[in-house]
Amino acid sequence: MAVKTFNPTSPARRNMTVADYSSLTKKKPEKSLLVSGSNSGGRNSYGRITVRHIGGGNRRKIRVIDWKRTKDGIPATVVALEYDPNRTAFIALLQYADGAKSYILAPQGLNVGDKVVSGAEADIVTGNALPIVNIPVGTMIHNIEMKPGKGAQMVRTAGAGAQLMAKEGEFAQIRLPSGEVRMVSVKCRATVGVVGNNEHENVSIGKAGRHRHMGVRPAVRGVVMNPNDHPHGGGEGKSPIGLPGPVTPWGVPTLGKKTRNKKKQSNKYIVKGRK
Repeated sequence: MAVKTFNPTSPARRNMTVADYSSLTKKKPEKSLLVSGSNSGGRNSYGRITVRHIGGGNRRKIRVIDWKRTKDGIPATVVALEYDPNRTAFIALLQYADGAKSYILAPQGLNVGDKVVSGAEADIVTGNALPIVNIPVGTMIHNIEMKPGKGAQMVRTAGAGAQLMAKEGEFAQIRLPSGEVRMVSVKCRATVGVVGNNEHENVSIGKAGRHRHMGVRPAVRGVVMNPNDHPHGGGEGKSPIGLPGPVTPWGVPTLGKKTRNKKKQSNKYIVKGRK
């Protein structure tokens, strides 16, 4: 997957790049797999803003992704590769032998016409989903469950891939893209391969309007505010934040401050922390 650039016909176009969508084969999504979503605008049930800089954006419908892959033993053909506005990865439309259709994340190397299957008896082929106990050590995987039957929760972003490091007893050790090594039950399912659209990280937004289309509102820097509005504010001209480290408008340390609870119950599954 390549990144497409433009001639600098305007200041915005000069630095703007987009992913090359030439590999996608279908523009309109499957209507039976669409559901309507709502935009919170960053507000909670009381109407108060709890997450700043969210609002607006283009209207988009949710593509129902099959995170569980439980149609075991039924082969499916890749009918189309599509764009999904709700995620960085592309999605693949599957047509099962019994007539059912579903969406999955499109792994790197999966093409229209390929066959995929799920279940313990599936081969170690890109796009196939099977329990970790049946996957050889060293295989690159994605779309990994954290609890058996709950559906995939880890390694779902564009270009991401985890490696199965070891299997011992009821648990397997998986090295995640962050460098963290984590124990996962061997009964959990994972998909063979690496998530596609790996050039996504090289795409440059290029202009503010494109962020607005994504539902991201402007953010004002704290150092340009008054001291009564932000701890970073005040001073004559351009001035440093004047603190040991950056903080939020409410004085909570941010930008690199570790926030994970040291007593969190799931810490026992982390063999090695991320880099």
